[in-house]
Amino acid sequence: MSLQVNEIFYSLQGESTFAGRPCVFVRLTGCNLRCRWCDTTYAYYDGEQRSVEQVLEQVRAYKCPLIEITGGEPLLQEEVYPLIDRLLLEGYEVLIETGGSLSVDRLDPRVVKILDLKAPGSGMDPHNNLENLRYLNRKDQIKFVVADRDDYEWAKRVMTECALADKAQVLFSAVLDELPPRELAEWLLADRLDARLQIQLHKYLWDPNRRGV
Repeated sequence: MSLQVNEIFYSLQGESTFAGRPCVFVRLTGCNLRCRWCDTTYAYYDGEQRSVEQVLEQVRAYKCPLIEITGGEPLLQEEVYPLIDRLLLEGYEVLIETGGSLSVDRLDPRVVKILDLKAPGSGMDPHNNLENLRYLNRKDQIKFVVADRDDYEWAKRVMTECALADKAQVLFSAVLDELPPRELAEWLLADRLDARLQIQLHKYLWDPNRRGV
């Protein structure tokens, strides 16, 4: 069996509590969601078949200890689990970013799970699988991408009702070109939320439409 890989590249981590650290990204092809503001639509279908060993070979060449597996939706591919096992065995620090609709129950607890809970503005909020919250711990991260005040109020309500700050680290991110990050920052401060504001650092450093950064 093999993985369908969209791209593998070396860059700075642009989001999460790992922002600013050099990281190798393994972007897998395919996604079961269609968020309105998706910035990686090219990963829906485009990709090449590669064995786990071929992926590892390219990852090793970068000599970087931090790896993020992303998509698309990486949990759609069964071979992601052997890939994770091999990465952990070789001593890598592994992050996986998932859209939150598929169960994370099979992920090795050493993996840092970055779980994206979909706000209503994305059009994908009915697909949120809140059972996933059972499998998170304090090193894991929950991300809300918000486009407006309604999305923010929804995220704040979910954060309170599900006691998210007790389960994982909570991140808020503004949709690029729709919500100014400063406005989101002011809301977080006014409400004294136990959450972290993040911007997509890579989109401020490089062309936001550029791939492989």
